[in-house]
Amino acid sequence: MENDKRDRAAAMDRLSPFVGEWTVEVGFAPGMTVPTVFEWILGGHFLVQRTEVPDPNAPDSMMVIGADDDGDGYTQHYFDSRGIARLYAMTFDDGVWTLRREAPDFTPLGFHQRFTGTFGDDGRTIRGTFENSHDDGATWEPDFEITYRKAGS
Repeated sequence: MENDKRDRAAAMDRLSPFVGEWTVEVGFAPGMTVPTVFEWILGGHFLVQRTEVPDPNAPDSMMVIGADDDGDGYTQHYFDSRGIARLYAMTFDDGVWTLRREAPDFTPLGFHQRFTGTFGDDGRTIRGTFENSHDDGATWEPDFEITYRKAGS
């Protein structure tokens, strides 16, 4: 039990590069930047990401990330202003951030989703792509590109 707590704490510490304010550029909305913030909550046991989109046609969102019991991966709980709630399996290794949704959760699983984002060498940029699969993950098609840029110095 105590080892599980240490494993989860170490896993959460590995997410420190995310903490802070970022701007997000999304491929389907050229020229629009969206502020987002990653911050620790509940004593550092969870990392929350909040995004408020200035376009009323796009949803605001909140994601809560927690370490899995073994400390090797994470679960991201996604919520948005459309009332969508989803669960993503998440990893973060060597500057590569992945999200995968391949199982039914709070909303129907009409398609599989995955995201892969890579931190730049300076740790201040994340470039990634969301993809969808409509055949249970046999083939994937790009959905949209996304770039995070960390604010400040």
